[in-house]
Amino acid sequence: MTIATILGGKGRDIVSVTPEHSVRDTVSLLAQKRIGAVPVMDGGRVVGIFSERDVIHALEAHGPAALDALVGAVMTSPAITVDIGEPAIGALSLMTRRRIRHLPVVQDGVVVGLVSIGDLVKYRIDRIEADAEAMRSYIQQA
Repeated sequence: MTIATILGGKGRDIVSVTPEHSVRDTVSLLAQKRIGAVPVMDGGRVVGIFSERDVIHALEAHGPAALDALVGAVMTSPAITVDIGEPAIGALSLMTRRRIRHLPVVQDGVVVGLVSIGDLVKYRIDRIEADAEAMRSYIQQA
């Protein structure tokens, strides 16, 4: 199964910000949308990702003044991305190796979605449950 399949199930809606957005406004956006990260876009391309972890690091380094900073100053850059044709297990492996929880999905250099570690773990659990059910059915029919 590929990332395209996962996006097909969850949708391709993308909430993003630009490097010129304030940290304060972006934190508010994360809270309103109940999401953990947003890609940071500049001229149609991903230049970084801004996540809850970036907020924590900025607050630790700059105190409350970090909320008035621009996202471009505190985002994680460059963003690690995944191609839409990548197998889901490959993306999960990448996230585990790099210790990240969100991946912008690109197709021909254009961002077409975002997957989280939760999306990929859900996929794995669903696959394991489907395989177990198929095995139970096979054994019962034998």
